[in-house]
Parts: sequence; structure tokens; C-alpha cells
Amino acid sequence: MLGLEEAPPAHALTAKKTCDPSGMTFATGGAGVLQSTSHEVPVLAKQVDTFRKMVKDGTITEKQLSHSVALVAFSGNDYAGTGVIGLSSPNDINAYIGKVTKEIAANVDQLLKLGVTKVLVNNLHPIGCTPSYTRTNNYTTCDIFENLGASLHNDNLKQVMTSKKNVYIVDVYTAFTNIVDHVAGKGSELSKQFKRKLSPCCESLDSDGYCGQQGESSAELLYTVCDNSNRFFYWDDMHPTHAGWEAVMKQLEKPLREFVNQA
Repeated sequence: MLGLEEAPPAHALTAKKTCDPSGMTFATGGAGVLQSTSHEVPVLAKQVDTFRKMVKDGTITEKQLSHSVALVAFSGNDYAGTGVIGLSSPNDINAYIGKVTKEIAANVDQLLKLGVTKVLVNNLHPIGCTPSYTRTNNYTTCDIFENLGASLHNDNLKQVMTSKKNVYIVDVYTAFTNIVDHVAGKGSELSKQFKRKLSPCCESLDSDGYCGQQGESSAELLYTVCDNSNRFFYWDDMHPTHAGWEAVMKQLEKPLREFVNQA
């Protein structure tokens, strides 16, 4: 959509005091929004702070900022493995989700204040449909409690973002749901290309294992890979395949273009 061959380069791999003309990626795999969930990797605020320093020292120029778009990509790491969603009392869940969305909103404010002209924030995909949750029922149905948690996050995010100008919520929840969890007979055309919507192409042999896992000898593979990943929506326990993402982006492209091209 942006006419780039690939995503802007990662900050960690870029020479000091330089910024690629295409921009920069500050995101880090496994990072969260709250300090308690990010462990060794920089949380969202730290990423924004790195960006702020580059703006202040002129590495990122005002000219670059004058037609800039930032994506705050959130995949739910703050909810993974904390047992927050589906387990605690409703009040605790709401309070925790409120903390996460408030922190996202505060960082979006920072980006706008620094001169970014447009900010995209995605809502949370239906995590209950990922193979890590559908595995227990042989990949037949989504986990409604996990999806309810994702919906609570999304409602909350909408509330904290509504008053903000030049901010757009990318509705990945609906785009995923149209493919993997639609009402029978009501699926989007795009869902028909996927023979397997809730099971992964790359599946570990052990329920606690992971895609790519090897045994004691590197010749022993503890996972299987499907023959045609284009027929699977999910690649592994959590991530869509290229074909999956393409089907998601096809639904999002028009509204995204409209937002980005607004004067």
C-alpha cells in the first residue's frame, strides 16, 4: 500500500543518527504495553521515547514528520500467559484492560505531540480463534471467553480513542472474524479460500511444544508442516500465514487508504 518492498528497517539494526527514508520500525517481538509483561524487551513507552530522542536530535526531520504515519501494533502480549482474560473476576479484568488501553492512548498522544500527522492503532484480533486455543477442541471452534476478553479490550480502546483527531483504529477483529469465525453461511468470500481456518499449517507434536522445535538431534523434527500453506489461515499457534494476512489486508485496504490520504 505504501509502495515499499518491505517494512521500514528495525531501529536496532540501523546505524546511529540515521533514519531510512522509508521510516523506522521500533517494535520488538514479545514487547507489551505494561512494564510487568515486557520482561527483557522495551515496552511501548520506551519505544516511543527512542523515537522522541531521534526527533529531538534532528535524526528524524520536521520534513519527514510533516507527512508521517505511525502504526502502533498491538498483538495482546500483555494478556498472553497472565491468565488475566477468562480467569480473574470481571472487575479485575476490566481494571487491567483499562490500564493497557490507557497506556496505549497516552503513547498515541505522545506521537501526535511529537509531530506525527496520522496514527493507526489496531484493535485486538479474536485471540480465542488462534490454534493455541482451538487445539483443545481439535480445531473446531473458537474459545468464546478469550474472544470476549478481546472484545472488552476493543470496546475500551474505542472509548479512549474516540475524541482523538488524526487517529484511526484498524479493525483487525472484524477482518479476522469474517474469515475464521463467521456465522454459518455468512462468511466473506475471502474465507472460502481457506480449507483450514482454525488449525495451524505448522503444528508441534506436543501440545506444549512449538513450530520449528527440534529434538536432541537436529534431524529430529518435533513438528509437522502442511503441504499448501495458502489453504491455511494460521501458520502456527498464533500467527496467520501470508495468505491469511493478505485476506485480512484486502478488507482493510480501502478504509486505510482513505484515512491516510485525508488532507
